[in-house]
Amino acid sequence: MERAELISAVELPGSFTDVLYLTNQSQTPPEVRRLLKQQKLSCRILPIEKFFEVRNGFDLIGTVIIDTKDMDTLQQQKLARIIESLEMENIGVILLTDRVELPIKSFSLAPAKASFSMTSTVKSVSTEELWIRISANLAYRKKSSGITLKPAAPPRRAPGVYKNKLAEQLCMTGALVDNLAGQLRLAGLVQQDFLPTQLPNSDEVRWATVFLPAEWVSGDIYNIVRIDEQHIGFYIADVVGHGMPAALLTIFLKQALVMRETIEDNYRIFSPAEVMKNLNVRMAAQKLSGYQFATCCYCLLNTKTLQLTYARAGHPYPILIRPDEQPEQLQVRGSLLGVFEQAEYVQQTIQLQHGDKLLLYSDGADPFIGRVHDQSGFGFDENFWKIKDLPIVEMMDEFHTLTQEQEIDPSEVDDITIVGLEILR
Repeated sequence: MERAELISAVELPGSFTDVLYLTNQSQTPPEVRRLLKQQKLSCRILPIEKFFEVRNGFDLIGTVIIDTKDMDTLQQQKLARIIESLEMENIGVILLTDRVELPIKSFSLAPAKASFSMTSTVKSVSTEELWIRISANLAYRKKSSGITLKPAAPPRRAPGVYKNKLAEQLCMTGALVDNLAGQLRLAGLVQQDFLPTQLPNSDEVRWATVFLPAEWVSGDIYNIVRIDEQHIGFYIADVVGHGMPAALLTIFLKQALVMRETIEDNYRIFSPAEVMKNLNVRMAAQKLSGYQFATCCYCLLNTKTLQLTYARAGHPYPILIRPDEQPEQLQVRGSLLGVFEQAEYVQQTIQLQHGDKLLLYSDGADPFIGRVHDQSGFGFDENFWKIKDLPIVEMMDEFHTLTQEQEIDPSEVDDITIVGLEILR
């Protein structure tokens, strides 16, 4: 590719074009131009405002790079329409942008047929990463369109042909793996969008959390919600296993766990036992394949009386840490979610007081908190004893450090989530 061609308002590509570059600039950045030339890819430049004038030529476009530098407000509004139209044609998209106010979250739910590269400047993107994304998009596009992939260079003798084909297959496999990793990273970001962005801290109660997925996505999810002026509901749910199947189910749990109901102008707050029962019914009704089930612990805190009511479904017991006393497990029975549709759940209530701390955690935190021993029952870990008296925020910071420093057998690595609260006064 000696030069990038500029498509006019009426000119459509007459042959397959590997890369369509949408931009407000007169040419592609030198880094991109050099990469495309090295990889012998054809490229055409099109002004963003003229994109829809070449709609009839979409079948001859491999992948699209959109450079949003100096994009005005009207063009920003059209960006979602452009991406949507490309997705409908199974054309992968790579976005280069330095505008953080772009509505990126709306793009993060795109299907796997498209890929997005969000970065501050073109220079901050390594050419290797950009090439991987381009090649993965082209491989998918050409395969879905029935277009034969041309070899990088004409073969000179038979051994070279096989060597080139093997290298090409390895390159394509690596590109697809990296593209999948990119999609998983985006899925992880989407999942974290479902977590609370602000904690309901006050002069009376301080909150802190730890959320450490074992992979890009997590089988854990938590939430802390102010239900009304004096009630806060909070929980951790843990789907059996981890990875993408478990992560998908956490989104369902987030939507299915309902803390109150509204009747005309009034509302009623569900008790923790009701929350668990209703969630179990909804999950069992899905008749999920693969015998998937989950655990959960839900608590309801009255911020005025400091009464805490809790219920659990097969989840690790909450831990109460009271000044000058040994930590205590708050035991209450409750079966797993999604196994028995008619399961009943019970709840307990305790009175919190100044200086108390409460921890909810998923079983991935067991190695750092404590274990059940055959002879003596449950025992707290030595490192947990060292940090239990710290203020809740510092305690969570130290706990995070412990997870990074302590060696865990790879077979025991799991998602780790902790929700902690401290009564300040």
